[in-house]
Amino acid sequence: MQTLKPHAALLASPGIGHLIPVVELGKRLAAHHGLNVTVFVVASDSSIKESPIFSSASALNRLELVLLPPVDVSGLINSTTSAVTQLARIMRAALPSLRAAISAMRARPSVLIVDIFGTEALAVAEEYDMLKYVFVTTTARFLAAFIHLPNIDRKTEQEHRILKKPLQIPGLEPVRFEDTLNLFLDNIDQCLYAEYTRFGSLIPTADGILVNTWQDLEPSALHALGDEKFLGRVARAPVYPVGPLVRAVEPDSKSRVMNWLNMQPVESVIYVSFGSGGTLSTEQTAELAWGLELSQQRFLWVARPPVDDDASGNFSNVSNSQDGMPNYLPDGFHTRTHDRGMVAPMWAPQAEILAHKSVGGFVSHCGWNSTLESIVNGVPMVAWPLYAEQRTNAAMLVEQLGTAVRSRMRPAHGTIRREEIADMVRSIMSLEGNGMRTKAKELQRAAAEAIRKGGSSHNSLTQVAKEFEIKLHGQALGD
Repeated sequence: MQTLKPHAALLASPGIGHLIPVVELGKRLAAHHGLNVTVFVVASDSSIKESPIFSSASALNRLELVLLPPVDVSGLINSTTSAVTQLARIMRAALPSLRAAISAMRARPSVLIVDIFGTEALAVAEEYDMLKYVFVTTTARFLAAFIHLPNIDRKTEQEHRILKKPLQIPGLEPVRFEDTLNLFLDNIDQCLYAEYTRFGSLIPTADGILVNTWQDLEPSALHALGDEKFLGRVARAPVYPVGPLVRAVEPDSKSRVMNWLNMQPVESVIYVSFGSGGTLSTEQTAELAWGLELSQQRFLWVARPPVDDDASGNFSNVSNSQDGMPNYLPDGFHTRTHDRGMVAPMWAPQAEILAHKSVGGFVSHCGWNSTLESIVNGVPMVAWPLYAEQRTNAAMLVEQLGTAVRSRMRPAHGTIRREEIADMVRSIMSLEGNGMRTKAKELQRAAAEAIRKGGSSHNSLTQVAKEFEIKLHGQALGD
């Protein structure tokens, strides 16, 4: 008689940065733990199906990606609605489609795993007697701040936001104002604060919380989340570190970018990218160009058009100058740097770039996907946080892990000047950066150890899979 295997449903919120870790979790559950996995994807349109993520996942046994019907939220969002509030409203509007999709499944899943923006879908899991888990795609420290948020009174919030006092989180180092979440910067957005608070209240109602980190990377935060004296009584649900979960490198990439990297010496190129949505102002973009030029280092820069009022903007059309370079870069920049640098407008294959032997440093916005991709490849960083939890990530990289340098300009309301940019790049790429490089290589080995069979994260996910099996067998006995 064939043993029944649990069927897990995962829910991914809009955006490649959210989809990648959810799909990678699905792959791990299917390939290493034998589960059947369906990933429900919420997106603003169907173009996401053309992404390589869809095609690569569809080729795997036991794993299926299902695009839910796009939702119309035109009456719920406008140009002033924050990105987080938009995501929350989109996910809320997608709940009927998720409910209908689960109801129509012949083999109904026994567990639902959602990311933080999909926590209201935990109610759907309860309707169908499914186990309910939350997958936090960023750090354990962020999770700690998140679930502590509903317990922060107005006096504490104002002392942090207005008086700029450090924010106390039980069991952890206080969060300095310059490293805080966007939530606490400037005038408070009541809609945004309400959404964050709702997320923080719903996460502890899950049967378990998965985090894209590992034990040795964040021991203090994970201890605080599990200790009743600190955050254990708030978290309530057990916390399972299951990372690093990052996109696998696609072999034999023959793009122009990869061909250029193949011609560069080992660890000689600094890679510059601010993620799938991060942007700089016009002035800051020019200063970055001048800084790269002044550094005299080889560079590969994924450049996006500047936006002067939003560091998390997204764009489509980009115009180029007559020499094929984006026209927002300084005059003559390409001519002066073509022998040692490359500019890739809008996008480049980041996982493949960071895994390439010629890359020796990474100027990054410190989004957690990018940070993990840097760590698993042993690449030191210039930390340049822009929004969300990125300032907290940058502080951890610089002060706790010792694998990055960071600008003295904090928070990122001012312009980082070319001379400092050049100094930071040189500090990573020169002999001065060998200490950071050594620590980055040590982290790389620790990350690989965590996810191998018998490693801490592999064991955590094995424990979770066993919980799924117990639920499945209980359902079978009930039937």
